[in-house]
Amino acid sequence: MSRAGLDKNRRDVAEMFDGVAKGYDRTNSVMTLGFDRRWRWLTRRVLDTAAGERVLDLAAGTAVSTAEYARSGAWCVAADFSLGMLRSGLHRDVPKVAADAFHLPFASNSFDAVTVSFGLRNMDDTVAALREMCRVVRPGGRLVICEVSQPVFRPIRWLHHHVVLALLPRITRPFSSNKAAYAYLAESMRDWHDQHALAVLIAEAGWDEVEWLNLTMGVVALHRAVKPAG
Repeated sequence: MSRAGLDKNRRDVAEMFDGVAKGYDRTNSVMTLGFDRRWRWLTRRVLDTAAGERVLDLAAGTAVSTAEYARSGAWCVAADFSLGMLRSGLHRDVPKVAADAFHLPFASNSFDAVTVSFGLRNMDDTVAALREMCRVVRPGGRLVICEVSQPVFRPIRWLHHHVVLALLPRITRPFSSNKAAYAYLAESMRDWHDQHALAVLIAEAGWDEVEWLNLTMGVVALHRAVKPAG
């Protein structure tokens, strides 16, 4: 079964997620000890969507997050470049689009908000992806990113890196349809930016008013930003 490397070759990443699509939601809940549901709920709260707004959920996978955000009455579209993941979410009643994060098939200023949950770290050019997201959001529109981060307290960070992530491939093995993929996912979590470094990249991509909120002691962080009105 295929897996990606830390160079995050786009074809390798797409094939890897096609390979984990079957049973992905169940494996994700096992891997996060059920925290994924709370993280989605908190992301929806921070996104603060309203009825009639247009929201792009990028790297949406099986659209489980998109369905959560649509509960507000907003029109939410799930976009992902893994056809296998989108097919696995066909039972969720939200629009779905196969899309490359670096060349989104949407006009500029099309959306009131864009969000990415646990997908940004799989993109090989973070700033380029964030710039493309900025293009499709209207001036004054919002960005919310829910992504793994670095635990704030040193003992927790050590345990997370050297115990939890080391055990992750073994924990997910009985539930995953692509066991090798979870070795990459653990590596990508360990290698990812901390909260401040990601905030700097978001600002570099053209977003304003960047701030973040730590979840679960910083294992995950929510970053929020606004597209400049000018």
